[in-house]
Amino acid sequence: MNKKNQSRLMVFLLALVVWLLVTSFSDWQAVAVGVGVAALISLLCGDMLAPRGIRLGIKRLSHLVVYLLHLAWEIFLANLHVAYLVIHPALPIKPGIVRIRTDLTSEAALTMLANSITLTPGTLTVDLDREKGILYIHWITVETVEEAKATALIGGRFERRLREIFQ
Repeated sequence: MNKKNQSRLMVFLLALVVWLLVTSFSDWQAVAVGVGVAALISLLCGDMLAPRGIRLGIKRLSHLVVYLLHLAWEIFLANLHVAYLVIHPALPIKPGIVRIRTDLTSEAALTMLANSITLTPGTLTVDLDREKGILYIHWITVETVEEAKATALIGGRFERRLREIFQ
C-alpha cells in the first residue's frame, strides 16, 4: 500500500472512530452515515490531513487511541479547574507566559503537542521555536516560571505518548 492510500486509510479510521464516539452505536443508520462521511473525508482530503512520513500500524494506531483518551481526560480535568477558578470568589488566577522545552522533533508531533496544549482549558500555545524545541505557553495560573517544572506540568502530560506515536 502506498503512502497516499495509507494516509487515507488512517484518516478514514480516525474519522469513523470519532463519529462513532459522538453518535450512537446502536443505530445502524448512524453507523452507515458515519462510514459514508468518513469515506468522503478520506477521499477528498485524506492525503492532506494525515501527517507525512508516519507509518501506519496497529501499534501506532493503538497508541493514538490511548493518547486521544488521555487528551479527553486532561481536557475534562482542566475544565473542572477553570470552572473552579471562575466560581471562586477571589478569582485566584495568575496569568503569564512560560517557556517549556520538548524533545519531540517531527513536525507532526510538535503540532499535536501544541494543539493538545491549546485544547486544554487554561493553557494556550503562543509560539513555537522548532529548531530549539521550545514552546511559549500562556498559562492562566502560572505555578512556576522554571522551565523544567513548567515543562513537566504542561508538556509532560502529553510528550511521552506523542513520542510513542510519532517517533
